Amino acid sequence: MKINDQEPLQTYFANESRYEQMPYRRCGRSGLLLPAISLGLWHNFGHNSDFKNARIILRDAFDLGITHFDLANNYGPPYGSAEETFGRIMKKDFENYRDELIISTKAGWDMWPGPYGNFGSKKYLIASLDQSLKRMGLEYVDIFYHHRPDPDTPLEETMGALDQIVRQGKALYVGISQYSAEDTLKASQILKEMGTPCLIHQPRYNMLERWVENGLLDTIENQGIGAIAFSPLGQGILTDKYLNGIPEDSRIAKDGRYLKKETISDELIFKVKALNKIAKGRNQSLAQMAIAWLLKDPRVTSVLIGVSKASQLKENVSAINNIKFNEEEIKAIEEILLYSAS
Repeated sequence: MKINDQEPLQTYFANESRYEQMPYRRCGRSGLLLPAISLGLWHNFGHNSDFKNARIILRDAFDLGITHFDLANNYGPPYGSAEETFGRIMKKDFENYRDELIISTKAGWDMWPGPYGNFGSKKYLIASLDQSLKRMGLEYVDIFYHHRPDPDTPLEETMGALDQIVRQGKALYVGISQYSAEDTLKASQILKEMGTPCLIHQPRYNMLERWVENGLLDTIENQGIGAIAFSPLGQGILTDKYLNGIPEDSRIAKDGRYLKKETISDELIFKVKALNKIAKGRNQSLAQMAIAWLLKDPRVTSVLIGVSKASQLKENVSAINNIKFNEEEIKAIEEILLYSAS
């Protein structure tokens, strides 16, 4: 259904064929299937974003078979506002589809002032999830993550909080994000002993950031944990956006908090242009190829994308139509990624 931006949105009825094109992958050794593409609400769902556009993106995502919406307590800006926006849209459009959705949120980064609004204490994690549930108008989330490792809080306390959250019925599953292979193994073993297995790990992973290949992917496979890769496009670097300079409407130009101009080196542009040439040979955009490159590994359950408009969503989801790479393509991509001008 094409929507005129000048008109109010009509009552939402989901596309009846929404499950026909999206592949679903088993999350580790659990009973849960996740869509190959999931939607993250890190950007473009805060109070400074267009609410109608946010509704269109979520509607289109579900119509394309994306059943997993990923949030965190401090997504916005301001903190908490993405969850508030999602809660409003949930009530307007998705209340009747709750049992078809996987909704996740996280806590671990700074959220409120004082000693109890950050990192990994039981005090913080349980209070944060209670606040998140209120903002979203939900009785429970499907997945609750510890958002980052805490070097000072014992893993037993943090994992104990996750176990308690599941036993209280506030989350169905729990996961971790950005943990090292060593800490992932420890966390998994602690949770197994408690009877609440770790469902999923959410690492930053893309063609240019491959730290997870140094042990983490093997660990999650051995432990029966799923993986969902965030920042698959490197905050936009792995698209055609920066091939000819920095556009005025790009995230770098508008918001330098996460991606800075100095990161766009000549060597990086050389690599991106070379990758773009391979993508064209595959009849894909560079963004589609970058997503497909992650999905070629069966240990990656889902790829978490973020978009600012529905057209980007549809383009990225089309990556699922071609996730196979021949040996020549893999070799060429590896040579590009290993290239150094120095």
